[in-house]
Amino acid sequence: MTYFIFITGGVVSSIGKGLTSASLGALLQARGYKVCIRKLDPYLNIDPGTMNPNQHGEVFVTEDGTETDLDLGHYERFTNSQCTEFDNVTAGKIYSTLLQKERRGDYLGNTVQVIPHITDLIKSVVFTKTENFDFVLCEIGGTVGDIEALPFFEAIRQIGNQLGKNKVQYIHLTLLPYMPASQELKTKPTQHSVKELRAIGIQPDILICRSTKELSADIKQKISLFCNVNEKNVISALDVKTIYEAPIRYYNEELDKRIIEGFNIQDTKEPNLTAWYNILNKINNVDKEINIALVGKYSKANDSYISLIEAINHAAIDAGIKANVKWINARTLKDNIKQKLEFADAILVPGGFGADGVEGKIAAIKYARENKITFMGICLGMQLAVIEFARNICKIKDAYSTEFGETQNPIVALLTEWMKEEAKIIRSHNSDLGGTMRLGAYKCHLLKNSQIHKIYESDIISERHRHRYEFNNHYLKQIESHNMIASGKSPDGNLVEIIELKDHPWFIGVQFHPEFKSRPFVPHPLFLSFIKSAYKHHEKTNKC
Repeated sequence: MTYFIFITGGVVSSIGKGLTSASLGALLQARGYKVCIRKLDPYLNIDPGTMNPNQHGEVFVTEDGTETDLDLGHYERFTNSQCTEFDNVTAGKIYSTLLQKERRGDYLGNTVQVIPHITDLIKSVVFTKTENFDFVLCEIGGTVGDIEALPFFEAIRQIGNQLGKNKVQYIHLTLLPYMPASQELKTKPTQHSVKELRAIGIQPDILICRSTKELSADIKQKISLFCNVNEKNVISALDVKTIYEAPIRYYNEELDKRIIEGFNIQDTKEPNLTAWYNILNKINNVDKEINIALVGKYSKANDSYISLIEAINHAAIDAGIKANVKWINARTLKDNIKQKLEFADAILVPGGFGADGVEGKIAAIKYARENKITFMGICLGMQLAVIEFARNICKIKDAYSTEFGETQNPIVALLTEWMKEEAKIIRSHNSDLGGTMRLGAYKCHLLKNSQIHKIYESDIISERHRHRYEFNNHYLKQIESHNMIASGKSPDGNLVEIIELKDHPWFIGVQFHPEFKSRPFVPHPLFLSFIKSAYKHHEKTNKC
């Protein structure tokens, strides 16, 4: 039997629904259950692929090449699973599917309406490929009361009515603001949020209350009374020092137990949380430090590089090192480069799009190369590393990427065709921006005796991509004649996936996004090697 749990939010956005979903999934998984977690996003974009990272956060890419909401990164990291195209859907995709069906005549002349046609499509997403799971967790994006989310709330209300209370539960997250003047937590926002939810026809089974202060017994009783929720099911969710404390925190609040009891499941076993306690123990017993300069342009929101930050943390935790990451805005990195970067034991230039901030990133790469500082370039970061090298070592003065404008020496150019397994993929300058990049997992052959081969300890690897520009092979011989080598290529040898410098302690650029496959219990080997190299630099220079 498959049980369905719907996670909604109220009062404010970014309240922690994704982290709660991931944590609950981890707890149920630790009890031995098979868990699927999905995200239903009410915005009208087909997917987040064309959305501004400063506004929406990073775009997470699944193994099968789906551009998804960043919460799917939490799902994968906390449950060590692989999400698919079925695990994230937007209102835009739902409406697009509906209109295509209407144009084909699938509705046989019926008037097409939100109910039942939109809600039926949403329900089909919830139910698709769930038969092999014990629990399906569905997070609804945004907050209750959002006009664009109403069809999603209606759909999950219908599912509850369709399957019955023995197979469906609703979890609602709300905010309990603390008022310093009166020194008390205020329950009114929670009461109004639940009232809004109940007006739609959904009575929450469990309330999770985010706050900066512990919920007293009186507060829980009050919430229980006014929101019609069993007092045992009013869960406190205090802010935590690290997100990896969340599963244990929810376990101590008996969230998983409340779920099991709510479904009348006869389960007396306790979840095995040894791995989570080990992670916390490592975090709390760090005695070494390094400083990392993250040179990017999406610095307004921490969520813009969330998988990258977590991948650094995973490796640092495993190595027993605290990684102090300092954001360096590439847009303003134009002068005094040494003064701005001399603190760094390592420099990382991540992916990005557009010409804005490019010269600042190139300046940071040059500083790392010349001063033998540990350097990693990811996606655009790798491309700019090659451009910097071409300009300053190979003396190709106007080396550039066609992404940023016309150039006589396109070291990086638009990828118009490539192989995906046995199929040829073709794009052009006129292709749509959304969903047209090289996306998802691709194999890469590593050069034996290279540094990257030693890191992976493998001849062939598979990593996830998200880009539409590639290194131009026309310049490969010229580049390699100056000790920058292509140490990783696509199986057909046509695409350069990895570059490294021979005469540098640790200087590696990768076209793919290794951060998407890092896990708290199994750090990515590339990030682990990066962190260890940074610490060697730290010891050598005796910084901090």
